[in-house]
Amino acid sequence: MENHSLTVPCLFGIEAVVKKEIQSLGLEIIKVDDGRVTFQGDQKAICRSNLWLRSGERVMLDIANFEARTFDELFEAVKKIPWENYIPKDGKFWVTKASSIKSALFSPSDIQSIIKKAIVERLKIKYNISWFQEDGAEFPLRVFIKKDMVYISLDSSGDSLHKRGYRAFSGMAPIRESLAAGIIQLTHWNKDRIFADPFCGSGTLPIEAAMIGANMAPGLNREFVAEQWKNLIDAKSWMEAVDEAHDLMDEDAQLNIQAFDLDFRVLKIARENAKNAGVEKHIHFQERDMKDFYSNKKYGVIVTNPPYGERLDDERTVIQLYKDMGEQFKRLDTWSVNVITSYEDFERYYGKQADKRRKLYSGMLKTNLYQYIGPKPKRLITKTDN
Repeated sequence: MENHSLTVPCLFGIEAVVKKEIQSLGLEIIKVDDGRVTFQGDQKAICRSNLWLRSGERVMLDIANFEARTFDELFEAVKKIPWENYIPKDGKFWVTKASSIKSALFSPSDIQSIIKKAIVERLKIKYNISWFQEDGAEFPLRVFIKKDMVYISLDSSGDSLHKRGYRAFSGMAPIRESLAAGIIQLTHWNKDRIFADPFCGSGTLPIEAAMIGANMAPGLNREFVAEQWKNLIDAKSWMEAVDEAHDLMDEDAQLNIQAFDLDFRVLKIARENAKNAGVEKHIHFQERDMKDFYSNKKYGVIVTNPPYGERLDDERTVIQLYKDMGEQFKRLDTWSVNVITSYEDFERYYGKQADKRRKLYSGMLKTNLYQYIGPKPKRLITKTDN
């Protein structure tokens, strides 16, 4: 398959991270929009990006874009697309999601129905059949309409990329894996520094940190719908991408990742999730109160998603928790602290204004990443520096 336009939707606020991840695969960025990053790539790029993208939600093969203000215009434009180049005679195809912003066409169910009908009419003519069994490979479609411009793509991922396959169980209000990975990459942490999460819950943040530190491709433990697309992507491309991911993994990485929580029950879940992810050896889990957390080591990085809102019913408890965090963490004067919360008055009760405040969205929930940036670690002077 020749080079094609590929789009990765992502959570708002994570676009720059996704762009960097795509570029690290040696792929060319076409454009970056709110919640979407588009790049160019061939069939191998589809395989590698599905395996490696940590912060994106899915990899979509862009089929067509055009303007449509009526359902007749939508039908005729979709019917003109050479669907026979993408969907085989026995392919199962449907519009899994349609969304519309500031457009004349706004009914998702009607958009889905019209597009399905138009594809069927096209393929009836091309395959000279009147009925489709749809018992072969799956070809889910996604449609995005903005200001009357229609964008149609094939979803190569299937389940969202945040579903790594390791989280069999979770605690209350778990952070999405893709958001956790994006947040970690927005901090100053790297594998040579201590990583600590004093409210680890089901372990998503420390697990994602361990996967980053060990250069583990997040998609190795799951399947993708495009693995069925034998007419578009050969099996060799998938095998080569998987082999590459195994070769690049640093199984001997020396990581110092600490994960604490007061609830022994969620710690049990966190340990199981880490085991499923294959990173349990990189993470030290411990039942500990945040107020007891301290370290004599310098330049560590705290990344945490403390309880709030749906996890703590009493606002007074939330306020006191944030006050306690401020008192405890100010003792770690060489550390960097990164806190994710939707509580707007966090800085007031934490007792310090953040060095950086980033707006992030998890679905419709707006959250903020408050970043307190400590000093850079002192560079060790070697003989070659003299």
